[in-house]
Amino acid sequence: MSVTVDKQVVPPGDDEHLSAAWELKERIREDEDLLKQRWGFFSDAYRRSTVYAYLDGDSLIGFAAARRDGYLLFLAVDPAYRGDGFGERLVAFVADEHDDVTCHARTTNQNALEFYQHLGFSVVRRIDNYYEDGAPAFYLRLGDSEDLVDRISEFFRR
Repeated sequence: MSVTVDKQVVPPGDDEHLSAAWELKERIREDEDLLKQRWGFFSDAYRRSTVYAYLDGDSLIGFAAARRDGYLLFLAVDPAYRGDGFGERLVAFVADEHDDVTCHARTTNQNALEFYQHLGFSVVRRIDNYYEDGAPAFYLRLGDSEDLVDRISEFFRR
C-alpha cells in the first residue's frame, strides 16, 4: 500500500484526535474483541498522555498513548495499515523518549504478544483479574533496566 503519512505528537492535556482515536479503538474492539475501555477511562488517559499519531491525510491510522514513565496505555493501528511498520514506529517513538517502555497485554491476545516480543519486549509477570472483565494480563517491558520494586520483589521470591 502506497500512502503518504504524517506523524504528529499531541502533548498531554490536548485532546486533538481524541474522537478519531476513540473511533479507531472502537472499530478494533468490535472486530477483534480487544481494547474494551470505557469512554471516561479512555478520554482521561488520552488527555494525560503524550500521543504519537500517524495520519493519512485527515484520517488517523494509528496512535500510541504513553505516560511520562514510558508506559503504553494504548497502541492501535487501523487494520488496513497493519504490516506496514506503523506499530513498530509508534513504539520506537516512545522508546526514543524513555529508558524503558512497558505495557499490559491480555494473555489471550496472541497477536499483541507476538508483536511486542518481536520488538524485544519481555514478559515480566502475569497479573490475574487485571482487566475489568476479570481477564488476566501480562506485564511487558522493553529495555534492560530494572526498577527497585522489581529487584526487591525478585529478592523476596528467592
